[in-house]
Amino acid sequence: MANGYFQLVCVNGGCALRVVPPTDGGELVALKEVMNYLDLHKVTYDSKQVGVIVNAVVTSGKMAQAIIDPTKEYRERESYLFMPAEDRMSVAVRFYAPTEGCELMTEQEFYNDLKLKGIIYGIDEATVKGFFSKRDYCKTIEVAHGTVPVQGHDAKIEYFFHTEPHIKPALNEDGSVNFFELGTVNHVKQGDLLARRTPEDRGKDGTDVYGKPIHPRQVTAQILHYGHNIHASEDKNELTSEVNGHVQLIDGSVFVSDMLELTNVDNSTGNIKYDGSVHVSGNVVENFSLEAGGNVTVDGVVEGAHIISGGDIIIARGMNGMSKGILEAKGNVVVKFLENATVKATGSVTAESMLHSFVSAGAEILCTGKRGFITGGRVSATSQIKVRTLGSSLGADTVIEVGADPAMKMEFSKLTKAIPEIEAQLKQIDPVLVNIQAKLQSGVKLEPNQMKYVSTLVATRKQKIEELESSKKRLAELQETLGFSAESSIIVEGEVYPGTKICIGDVSKTIQNAVKYCRFIKSQGDVKITSI
Repeated sequence: MANGYFQLVCVNGGCALRVVPPTDGGELVALKEVMNYLDLHKVTYDSKQVGVIVNAVVTSGKMAQAIIDPTKEYRERESYLFMPAEDRMSVAVRFYAPTEGCELMTEQEFYNDLKLKGIIYGIDEATVKGFFSKRDYCKTIEVAHGTVPVQGHDAKIEYFFHTEPHIKPALNEDGSVNFFELGTVNHVKQGDLLARRTPEDRGKDGTDVYGKPIHPRQVTAQILHYGHNIHASEDKNELTSEVNGHVQLIDGSVFVSDMLELTNVDNSTGNIKYDGSVHVSGNVVENFSLEAGGNVTVDGVVEGAHIISGGDIIIARGMNGMSKGILEAKGNVVVKFLENATVKATGSVTAESMLHSFVSAGAEILCTGKRGFITGGRVSATSQIKVRTLGSSLGADTVIEVGADPAMKMEFSKLTKAIPEIEAQLKQIDPVLVNIQAKLQSGVKLEPNQMKYVSTLVATRKQKIEELESSKKRLAELQETLGFSAESSIIVEGEVYPGTKICIGDVSKTIQNAVKYCRFIKSQGDVKITSI
């Protein structure tokens, strides 16, 4: 198979154009390509006449030739069109026949020409040799190819435990909540593999046809961070546990801690403060405190005690706070019931009932067990509260709130008061420093105790400016977060009694008449009731 081609022919002092048809299914000569060649070599011609010649070949399938300039001969050497790719990764050429009887280009001359054009890498010698052995004109051939870079990959860390355990106890067939099958603790044994790091692969450079390197994309390196009770392999690519206990991922670091097992927290133990997790198989008695860096699990009841957890708090039989009991968790709280208690959780709170309690959750509150009621007190969550029964037929004051983290609201309130105070302090400091600066410039010398006072004042000013900038930045973050409440909702699967106050973001509504099976949302600046 060969493409059709064209060439100039010298005839009786003039110039003719010869167009040769393709063979075996090759491509026909394109009129535009012929005229581009004639223009490049400054051949005088009539475009209509050239079109007639080219069309004659298309129509007849036979060679056609005709004079295009009777006044001048054009003796052109064999030539080619140079076509480098925009991405510099390849070079293609199209060779054109010389005027009949004129000089042919040599293979070495072509190589020299490529070098002059800067093409020094990836030249396809077989393809070049193939052309010069057959000379197939008007055909695009790729004579040089670059090498594509080999892309590497980022470092990868694989953890062999649940890095984000999610507390959501299952419901039993009778509607009660199963507080024992939670799957919240990542237990490990000595020698267990905890994490593996696959190092980054930086890849391999490529090269364009001009010999310039092409770098692969940058990759990200990672390091395995870990705490005590963990053995790291020699290459720091694997972590294994040195003890029996439980494992957690906290702020990107792997921690393994032993489990503290207690029967009760009472007179026999005193107050408990422990870095790891604590499991109490019995009860936590009134007036005692239990503080744990990990999870706290109590199989019995909690009375008017104070429990602080760096993870989750799980109380299988419930809590009677006696109006002084407090639960504080940086994770989730799961409890059978809450009565006269205060609960603060960064995550979610789940209980079968809440009576005269003050409960706040950074995520959601679920009270949908067999009983599933919230009566009295104040219950607040950021995203959602789901409950079976709200309020009481006896008219107990019940406030339900969603749409903002209560802790953020408190922080926002503190910052709005603190910022003007800091600004007022700076307004008192600045005039004093300006006055002192003026005295120094006029030549007044200060006593040592005065210089000490000035130094203290300068340091205080710097501290207050940093504190002001930090407070304003945090206030802006809180404003953006607190402004979002459109997705927050309160879902009631049973009945809402009159007198219950519903708050969503910055709007509220007191229920006047009992409603059932409904969802409360914020819409058009008001609390709306929709179906579930």
